[in-house]
Amino acid sequence: MYKNSFIKSLIIGLILITGIGQGFAQISKVWVADKGNGTYQNPIIHADYSDPDAIRVGNDYYMVSSSFNCMPGLPILHSKDLVNWQLINYALKKQQPAAVYDLPQHGKGVWAPCIRYHNNEFYIYYPDPDYGIYMVKTRNPAGDWEKPVLVLPGKGIIDPAPFWDTDGKAYLGVAWAGSRAGVNSLITVFKMNASGTTITDEGIHVYDGHGKNHTIEGPKFYKRNGYYYILAPAGGVATGWQLALRSKNIYGPYEEKVVMDQGKTDVNGPHQGALVETQTGEPWFIHFQDKGVYGRVVHLQPVKWVGDWPVIGHDPDQDGKGEPVLTYKKPNTDAVYPIQTPAESDEFNGDKTGLQWQWHANPKIQWSAQIKGSGYLRLFAFPQDKNAANLWTTPNLLLQKLPAPDFSATTKVKYQVEWETGQGKKAGLLMMGNDYTYLSISKDEQGYKLSTVVCKNAMDGTAEETTDEKRIKSAEAYLRIKVSAPDARCIFSYSEDGVNFTTIGKEFVAKPDKWIGAKVGLFCISAPDVRMGGYADFDWFRVDK
Repeated sequence: MYKNSFIKSLIIGLILITGIGQGFAQISKVWVADKGNGTYQNPIIHADYSDPDAIRVGNDYYMVSSSFNCMPGLPILHSKDLVNWQLINYALKKQQPAAVYDLPQHGKGVWAPCIRYHNNEFYIYYPDPDYGIYMVKTRNPAGDWEKPVLVLPGKGIIDPAPFWDTDGKAYLGVAWAGSRAGVNSLITVFKMNASGTTITDEGIHVYDGHGKNHTIEGPKFYKRNGYYYILAPAGGVATGWQLALRSKNIYGPYEEKVVMDQGKTDVNGPHQGALVETQTGEPWFIHFQDKGVYGRVVHLQPVKWVGDWPVIGHDPDQDGKGEPVLTYKKPNTDAVYPIQTPAESDEFNGDKTGLQWQWHANPKIQWSAQIKGSGYLRLFAFPQDKNAANLWTTPNLLLQKLPAPDFSATTKVKYQVEWETGQGKKAGLLMMGNDYTYLSISKDEQGYKLSTVVCKNAMDGTAEETTDEKRIKSAEAYLRIKVSAPDARCIFSYSEDGVNFTTIGKEFVAKPDKWIGAKVGLFCISAPDVRMGGYADFDWFRVDK
């Protein structure tokens, strides 16, 4: 099944030269923002790094995003020029309480985080809408992060924004989730202790968005020219706008101004993100656009200060309210840096999967093995819960974000049942969302077969439906999914020789998960009432056009 020694050596050599694989640079074949001529295109990352926040420390830029129930959580991305980004780490290895997050909690977990650099340390404040505001910190964002500290307990407290003032006082701005708190459209400021580990008062509401700026949330604090600024989205995830508030006092009263909306563009809901200034003094704004099944993708906008108000994006009417740009000159960072993109493909040649992979709950070591030198990822046929109606409650799904509007993902798999027939066990290639589909390999009394399976409204506990089956000659197969814009239409195909592919199943329109886009990846599962054993060895996973 595995590559012969010559092919293996050749691929390892290519990894060392071109940097494909864990810990090395990788350039996407399906979406690159840097146009190579001094300009860039939006989105700068066409993947679901939702609720982005970013900072500059020296010549380095760091970005974080929400991760909900996908683990590891709190992804850390790094850039030198705000256009070319790499995923370098996760700040959260497991979510607490483990008794809750050891099982999938769709739409819960890590909501919109905020990253800051203070006293030579990196801080990330993140909300869990069911438990409160947590903080993690480190001196090395690419290394280990300390265990989370619960700074502000409570239900429905979200979108934290720490702020250390020039007089040494510390504050924490937050928003509210109506689903838990019973109220929203408010920005509230709490005092914190100097170390940022706990709040020290009962908080004061500083802005009420009920009315024309409903659903205001995601505040970020900045200070410039004697003004305190709160940059915050309003109007909802898919349909909202970017609001700026300013005051000479952190508690207000705050003036308000819409500084970016969709305008005449196709970029809906352009808001929620980070104001960043380059080392040459240029201001820029990172934000998301909600693209449904593709998730909330990341955009970069130029900023101008006019009359002590930020104008974000292009302002065709010269009214102080910008709209998103699709292409623009790259930020001036005093140097030119190589093109980079977050990793997508994985040869499984090391002892760990690439950072692009996340499980659908807190991971367990018994789900998989990747032995250094083996050249494959082994997923074990781990039993589903006896009450599982479908994959919605299955934690051992190894998935990654959709990387572009149009792409294909191909994997080579060898399936080992270990016992007589392996009934009730399967492995395969999955497109996961509230509606999901997969192409699996399994074995019964007649031998090996491939099956396409569809599940609609998985959240509601609906049953899966097998739409097509094909017999294959051996335990080894190549599985492929082709995804096409604008609404992520999926077609599966398979091959027994790696060259000639045959379509299997019907076209499927992918759907998002809860608060995240659809995800693509691998799985190996067992029914709960069959003999233990069985596994699937995935030789590689490759994303291409």
